[in-house]
Amino acid sequence: MIMPVQQPFHIGSVVRNALVFDVKNWPEGPPVNTEKLLETVEQLFALLHEREIDYLLVGGIALLRYVEGRNTEDLDLILASSSLQALPEIEVTGEEPNFARATFEGLKIDILLTRNPLFEKVLRDYATPQPFGERTIPCATVEGLLLLKLYALPSLYRQGNFARVGLYENDIATLIYYYQPDLEPLFEVLTPHLSQTDLQELHTIVAELWQRIQRFDENSD
Repeated sequence: MIMPVQQPFHIGSVVRNALVFDVKNWPEGPPVNTEKLLETVEQLFALLHEREIDYLLVGGIALLRYVEGRNTEDLDLILASSSLQALPEIEVTGEEPNFARATFEGLKIDILLTRNPLFEKVLRDYATPQPFGERTIPCATVEGLLLLKLYALPSLYRQGNFARVGLYENDIATLIYYYQPDLEPLFEVLTPHLSQTDLQELHTIVAELWQRIQRFDENSD
């Protein structure tokens, strides 16, 4: 197995490319000035650093530090609600108990709030500094990303959001294939946060993903 070697990249470039090449944006153009995106992203992380905000990069951009993946038009961060109050430059456009949607100079940000105990744990225990084009940024580990994606799957199934189910299951399979993490400790972490039914379903899904990976390895010999 050849491990993916991910070179540092500019987060702003990834977001800009996703916006420019998304056909849904073509009639009216992207909702943000794509020429300034690199500067906007740098300003955002500079602001987080200057205010000494405790945060963690997760989602599609974080995934790209470990594997090749899809483009993504927004940033995903874990933050505390109190941190948002210290960042009036970030405009909150919608908030639920565990999530918030926000913008910064037109850049979309999806926020996982630490009032959810699992998000708080990922922020504290599954973080590692990773180099990006802008700067070194606290980023979720492989295990942290797996925890968040596994946690989200049961809800996505219940919502019938099978487009995202497919994306998340592909992300999980890709991380498992390349990094082969020990998943049992992750299920133990998830146990207080999910029902027994959801946990059983997740065990079944992961077992099926492993079977696909093993079939791929057998066919590639």
